[in-house]
Order: sequence, then structure tokens, then C-alpha cells
Amino acid sequence: MLFQNIDNVNAINSYKLVRVTTIPISLKKLLEGQLRFMVTHGYEVSAVSSPGRILNEVCINEGVSIKGIRMTRKITPIADLVALIMLIVYLKKEKPQIVHSHTPKAGLIGMLAAWLCGIPYRLHTVAGLPLLEAKGVKRKLLEFTEWITYACATMVYPNSHNMKSIINESNLCKPNKLKVIGNGSSNGIDTSFFDPALFDSTFKTALKAEIGIKDREKVLCFIGRVVVDKGITELISSFIETVSQYPDTKLILVGPFEEELDPLDEQTKKTILSHPNIKFLDYQDDVRPYLAISDLFVFPSYREGFPNVVMQAGAMGVPSIVSNINGCNEIVEQGENGLIVPLKDSKALSEAITYLLDNEKVLDEMSSKCRKMIVDRYDQQYVWGELLKEYQSLCSNRKKQRLSYVS
Repeated sequence: MLFQNIDNVNAINSYKLVRVTTIPISLKKLLEGQLRFMVTHGYEVSAVSSPGRILNEVCINEGVSIKGIRMTRKITPIADLVALIMLIVYLKKEKPQIVHSHTPKAGLIGMLAAWLCGIPYRLHTVAGLPLLEAKGVKRKLLEFTEWITYACATMVYPNSHNMKSIINESNLCKPNKLKVIGNGSSNGIDTSFFDPALFDSTFKTALKAEIGIKDREKVLCFIGRVVVDKGITELISSFIETVSQYPDTKLILVGPFEEELDPLDEQTKKTILSHPNIKFLDYQDDVRPYLAISDLFVFPSYREGFPNVVMQAGAMGVPSIVSNINGCNEIVEQGENGLIVPLKDSKALSEAITYLLDNEKVLDEMSSKCRKMIVDRYDQQYVWGELLKEYQSLCSNRKKQRLSYVS
């Protein structure tokens, strides 16, 4: 019996953790560094996502094994069934103790597969709810898929307190399954990387000149997918109004168009590409230089979980104007490190922008508070540490159960 106990202790001291996302850019950018952190703390980590170059980069950068399973962000029943079968086969082979999924489609497929395979700990992080902007049959379908995901999970982690409230109010999940890790956020912010002190005035002047911005001009910045759901229609409308009063103002857009899933109307896109005061820079691997030259970050998104870009802006000392949605209204405190405006209200957005352009002292005071507020609440090491405690707590309970069973 003693040898049996020792064997079981050894077997459960090494824990396998599988992280699942729909597309690998989520692993690379949204969870950057987190997988490697778990490896250094004794977890055998595998990353599952759609195959390709970026997933291979995750393997190298994070020091984890990978499994390419093609998943789509659209409603594709046949492709989803194929992905589900492939993931079931993979999980049966690997036999992990924990499967932790992110993003809606990976959540549905990951949690269902893990439940069918009898994985002890099935964890899902909610970083946004597409159903909040859906209507009719599509909304009902999305609600049903979220309900299945949460039903199959043993724990569900909304990455903001307001998101937790929304899920509760929608009756999508049992309340005892819901928990916010730390103060919110899926990955926190590397505040040593997002640090304005890394960019001196010479660098900033040169970058401004390179993209056609004069030193005297005020710079507004948006980072994210350039799509309807991110409030781009309202942003462009309000900016055009702002420029009529403040011609020495520029808007930087850092991020890609997304023609297939959420295309802008042709007039808005035409304005982005042709207006002399708008600088469309497409996707950039490193967004810090553009935050370093910005005076104000504008993010009028329709829905979020806990937006990294707003935390990144704050860590770089840039105040934000955000829409009054979950996540955004937790990172930004009204009048302290930015302003919160009503959802889908271009007039209110324009008034907020002009208010801060008119009141430079207020803008400077907000800038001086931004970084400390992010460092104190969302530093990456703190967020990772809180998630590690959650894993350790689960595994510790499992270990006690196994030893109790053996003895």
C-alpha cells in the first residue's frame, strides 16, 4: 500500500495543462508570457489553436508543446464537429488534469471535449460576449452556445466584475461557478515593457515626422480591429467634427480592417484612407511607439471583456476616453485617468475629446495618474500569480482526493 501511495503522489505532482484558443494570435498577444510562467512553475503546458506560423511561434516563445486544430470564428457546424472530434482524440491521448479555454468558439469546443473526456478541471475565461450585440435568432443561438460552454465547465472566469454581473443577470451560468481572478484582466500588463520612460523625445519627434505629424499637433490614438463593433463609425464621425474646430489634431488608427466578419461602411472606410488628419497604420507588432507619441487614447467599443489596449495606454501614461461598457468602465475612473461616455454616442464622444483638448491642465493631471493606477491593479506578475494560485488550489484539492481514495 505504501508503494501504491508513493506512485500516486508522483503521478499527481506533475500536472498537464491544456490552453485552448480559436486563433493563435490570442495565445501570442492576449496571453503572451503567461504560458511560459506556468511552465516555470511546474506545469506541463500544451497550446491548442488553429495551425500555422503564429502557433509555431507560440511553441518557441512560450516553451510549450502545440497542437494545431483548425477552428473558425463563424458559425460552421461541420467544421466545428471536426474540430471537436480532433480535440477529443488529443485529450484522450494527453490526459491533462486541466483544460483552460479562451474565446467563444474555443470555449464551446474545448469545454465540450473536456467534459466528454472526463477532464477533472474544465476552466473557461470569458473575455467578451458577442451575443451582446446580436439580435433575434442569432442572439438565441449565441446564448445557447454560451450556456453549453458554461454547463460543461467546472469554473468560469469572467475577466471583469461587470462581465460577471452580466452573466449572472442573463442566467447563463450557476453563480457558484463564476469567479473573477484578481482585479480582472486575462493577462494583466507587463508594466516594465509598457513604460513611457523607454521612449525619449528624439525618438518621438522622429516617429511623428515619419508618419506625417508635426510636434505642435495633438495626437489621438486607437488600437484594435478597425471594425463596427469597436465603435469606429462613431470615432470617425466625432473626429471629423473635432478637426473642424481643432485642425492641428491627428488620429492614429493601429489595427487591421476585418472585411469578412465586421466590415465598415464604404464611406467610413474611404474617410479613414483619404483624410489627411487620419493616419491608418494597419496591424503593428509593437504598439508602444504609437502610444508614446499620443496625447489621448480613444476606445468607443461596443463590447469588451477587459480590454488590454486601455491598460496598455494607461501604463504608457496616456488617458483614455472609453464607452460605458464592462471592462472599460472598470479600468477608467471618471475624471481620474480618463472619461467614460455613453455607448454609440458620437456627439458625447466628440464633446469629451474637445473638453480635454480645451483643458490641457486636466489632461496633464490625468496623464500623471494613469500609470500608477495600472501598476497598482493590473501588473502582469500579480495577475499571473493569482491565476497560479487558482490552479494550485484546484490541483491541491485533487491531490487530497486521490490520496484519500488510495489510502
